[in-house]
Amino acid sequence: MKPTGTDPRILSIAAEVAKSPEQNVPVILLKLKEIINITPLGSSELKKIKQDIYCYDLIQYCLLVLSQDCSRIQGGWTTISQLTQILSHCCVGLEPGEDAEEFYNELLPSAAENFLVLGRQLQTCFINAAKAEEKDELLHFFQIVTDSLFWLLGGHVELIQNVLQSDHFLHLLQADNVQIGSAVMMMLQNILQINSGDLLRIGRKALYSILDEVIFKLFSTPSPVIRSTATKLLLLMAESHQEILILLRQSTCYKGLRSLLSKQETGTEFSQELRQLIGLLSPTVYQEVEEQKLHQAACLIQAYWKGFQTRKRLKKLPYAVIALQRSFRSKRSKMLLEINRQKEEEDLKLQLQLQRQRAMRLSRELQLSMLEIVHPGQVEKLYREMEEKSALIIQKHWRGYRERKNFHQQRQSLIEYKAAVTLQRAALKFLAKCRKKKKLFAPWRGLQELTDAHRVELKKQVDDYVRRHLGSPMSDVVSRELHAQAQERLQHYFMGRALEERAQQHREALMVQISTNVEQLMKAPSLKEAEGKEPELFLSRSRPVAAKAKQAHLTALKHIQAPWWKKLGEESGDEIDVPKDELSIELETLFIGGTKPP
Repeated sequence: MKPTGTDPRILSIAAEVAKSPEQNVPVILLKLKEIINITPLGSSELKKIKQDIYCYDLIQYCLLVLSQDCSRIQGGWTTISQLTQILSHCCVGLEPGEDAEEFYNELLPSAAENFLVLGRQLQTCFINAAKAEEKDELLHFFQIVTDSLFWLLGGHVELIQNVLQSDHFLHLLQADNVQIGSAVMMMLQNILQINSGDLLRIGRKALYSILDEVIFKLFSTPSPVIRSTATKLLLLMAESHQEILILLRQSTCYKGLRSLLSKQETGTEFSQELRQLIGLLSPTVYQEVEEQKLHQAACLIQAYWKGFQTRKRLKKLPYAVIALQRSFRSKRSKMLLEINRQKEEEDLKLQLQLQRQRAMRLSRELQLSMLEIVHPGQVEKLYREMEEKSALIIQKHWRGYRERKNFHQQRQSLIEYKAAVTLQRAALKFLAKCRKKKKLFAPWRGLQELTDAHRVELKKQVDDYVRRHLGSPMSDVVSRELHAQAQERLQHYFMGRALEERAQQHREALMVQISTNVEQLMKAPSLKEAEGKEPELFLSRSRPVAAKAKQAHLTALKHIQAPWWKKLGEESGDEIDVPKDELSIELETLFIGGTKPP
């Protein structure tokens, strides 16, 4: 996505690059150097310019130009060297944003590799050049390219490992020319000063190659500059990493290195670094060597022990995996059961809701059917009764909810009360047992003997009670008559109770019959919808019932057909007189159903 508020200079350069032919692109890209140079270093404006350059793919254009043949580029090595400066300055301090992975994994490694390839090409041209001016110019361009590479590595330290493992870098390091070799070794020294830890992360073959080349230049080159740089390089690597120092001391490849260094001239500029390097390679105390051997032995023992532990864990790994799978499957089955239970609960709630809706619909249909059957004057009364029933139901549910709520609120106090009662009961039982034990083990005291005065007093009280409550005398004949009367009354009671039970059963049968008739009437269709023999189911053979039905029917018809002025002053409860001749009816008059024929 293109950024907002882009610098118009970047936009114009991007437009020129897009419209111009391929051979003019390098010259157009050189305009970026002016924009970068006039912008203050480290400012937010410079970061914004770098982001704009990256977003409009101008960095990728610079890479494409550097990968081309230098002879086809307008301006030659001058343009190429300036483009390397532009590329390194744009890549350092750039925040790529969403394309960070592509920037760090593809663009930066390819840029470092291009710089090394350009350095090799400049090295070849420098060797093949015949004129001194041309060599000086090529050396200047080579220095610019190496400085750009060093600037790029300073901003992105993770590229150092790629550069040290590159074959192009090793070829540059193996250069026989003094000037090119010193420039490459100075760049290597500066790189190791930035981050020397990457030296141990490279492959063993690449590390040996670098050490071999540095040691070779130290002993075979007469140039004091290269020898001084090589000495400083070896001293830096030996001081930074104990592993390299041990390698230089004990490896058969570098056997005799200390003796060769001792034969070097001591009056040179790098004599101090040389003495330090000789001191590192020649331990004065035998204890240091022994400590190193012990350290290596301890590392070997640890390695064997860790290997044994790792193999032991690997043997147990299948069982652990099986246990893990078992626990995972059990957990998954529990989750599935929980999900199924929740679904079943939701389905049950939905079914209950549908049942409630269906019941509500049926109740309303029943109410409508009852309204069709009920007399118009009784509708208001029916509504009042329904409202009372509804109010009672609402009150019942509300009281139940309130009592349950109060019960939940008082539950703790109830629990405490029950606990107190339990404790009291246990305490009372314990005290009763204690009293019982005391009575059992207490000495026998016996009854107190009555005195003569107390005995006389008690006899006097008994005589007074008998005198006040004298019983009436009854003969045997009177007792027999009273017994016969009681038996007669008991027989009369049992006979009457059987009659009352039969009457009660008859009343219950009549109530069941009435409820059946009412239910049939409520479920019956209206007269408009009745078809076939359905009306015959509601014929009655009772003359009083038929007469009363016809009277009510004619009353309702007269009331409906009467003019409005006759209805003035009437109330809903007033009855209308019907002549007796209009009440002449025959049997099987339609009124009520459910009765049996005689």
